[in-house]
Amino acid sequence: MSTNAFQQFVAKAAAEFAVPGIAVGIWHQGREIYAAHGVTSVANPHPVDEDTIFTLGSTSKSFTATALVILAEQGKVDFDAPVRRYLPDLRLADERSAAAITVGHLLNHTAGLDTWMLRDTGDGDDALKTYVDHLDELTVIAEPGERASYSQAAYNLLGRVIEVVTGTTYEQAMADLLFKPLGLENSTFFAAEAMTRKFSLGHSVTADGTTVVPTWKVHRSQNPGGGGASTARDLVRWARFHLGDGRAESGERIVSAEALQAMRRQTVELRGSSLGDGFGICWFLREIDGAATFAHGGSSVGQFADFIAVPEHDFAIAVVTNAEPGGTPCNLAVIRWALEHYLGLVDRDPEPVAFDRERAAGIIGDYEVDMMVVSVVDEGDYLSLAACIRPELRVDSPEMPADCEPAHMGFLHEDGDDYIVTEGPLQGQRGYFARDERGEVTAIDLAGRQFRRVRGRA
Repeated sequence: MSTNAFQQFVAKAAAEFAVPGIAVGIWHQGREIYAAHGVTSVANPHPVDEDTIFTLGSTSKSFTATALVILAEQGKVDFDAPVRRYLPDLRLADERSAAAITVGHLLNHTAGLDTWMLRDTGDGDDALKTYVDHLDELTVIAEPGERASYSQAAYNLLGRVIEVVTGTTYEQAMADLLFKPLGLENSTFFAAEAMTRKFSLGHSVTADGTTVVPTWKVHRSQNPGGGGASTARDLVRWARFHLGDGRAESGERIVSAEALQAMRRQTVELRGSSLGDGFGICWFLREIDGAATFAHGGSSVGQFADFIAVPEHDFAIAVVTNAEPGGTPCNLAVIRWALEHYLGLVDRDPEPVAFDRERAAGIIGDYEVDMMVVSVVDEGDYLSLAACIRPELRVDSPEMPADCEPAHMGFLHEDGDDYIVTEGPLQGQRGYFARDERGEVTAIDLAGRQFRRVRGRA
């Protein structure tokens, strides 16, 4: 495959999705391949390259999970142990859950915790401890182990476990366990470190033009779940480590190959989700055109990251972009092009069935988690889905991601409750509607999260 053709497609995708800057790194059977296009900021433009730092959002979770795998192999953490073994003062909205949740439940999103408690607890070394001290404010949505529902709060709680068992801050533990040994020289959790190097800013693209998002990253308390920043080059090194035998490039043993491979074995199934067929230890697991993959994506304040690896082909790709709403669909387009042109793997979205108003009547309405409301609306001859940040959160935190305006969606089968969104920034997102024992719709699953039904519409 021509590197020039790859570079041309990356530039074309950036233009199509109105992304000011993009960097891509590929590892393929011993070869590193890079492509980049555009600028770090439309206000103060510098060219993007493979060493430009982008915020990673939830792709940071893979660092947190891998650190815990290392600590478990060192005998410092037991995934089957209740979290209270390490945090005896843990309080949640439900006492039974607080007593029963294990480290493993947090790692594969089966702890039953709601999505994201947004609380700024400052920039001090006590930020995570203070955050965890307020977790009793977060809704408990299921019994531990009952089902998978993606939770940012769960990974922030894991970050506090790391602090306690290592006796240092989460960020220092990441540096000691991963960044330094693996040579991830431009990976960080701190804006003060990134600003001394070349870094990207997030952007918002609207009909009025492209503007820089004024906030660079989320609060420090969100670092374990979504506060990391890295480069395409560092993410290729990250891929080489996870596809390797647990050694750093220097030959230093970091963790066993078996422990890394265990991270990509399914621990819980995901139904009808575009995230994948299931969760391993953190990783989203999905089969693409017959090939097993492990992956994680993320978004943070106008910047987007996606990482996917295909072990049987010794292949991985990382894509980082700096604009909403085009970042996610741009990343997906680049990944799909690379999978097809380097590996011959074709990843296409299924088509929905024809609109049925009678069937639609049972699902229209509003669904919520702690930070967002999803609205499903009958538009006359099709269904639409919109996802909006709660207004009160947007007032307090203007750096929250842009709302997803109403976009076409449809059922995937003539019967059953699986659906797909077919346009907009959520294009390709799949999920399902959950029902109670009477057959009434009680929730919608979107991006691995369970949104509870709060209102139907006539």
